[in-house]
Amino acid sequence: MTRQQVLDLYFMEARAKLIDIAAFLDRLDRAPGEPDFRLRAFIKAMHELQTEGPNRAEKVLLSLSDHTTEPLAKATVKGATGAYRQ
Repeated sequence: MTRQQVLDLYFMEARAKLIDIAAFLDRLDRAPGEPDFRLRAFIKAMHELQTEGPNRAEKVLLSLSDHTTEPLAKATVKGATGAYRQ
């Protein structure tokens, strides 16, 4: 596809997602309390969007991923958190 075709096909969907992210960040700004590691990871992942090159999706995914290779002896939580606690 050409860039024009990609824009024609995906722009409105990406625009809506961007507005959703802005609304999420606005809700966080209005909420009391301190953010945890997930917000720091989210902000870091958003910085990856500003990088040049074709692999932004991979960079975002990797910035949110656990890169450790040793298994845990025992799980500390029941479910995934969506970001790695560094």
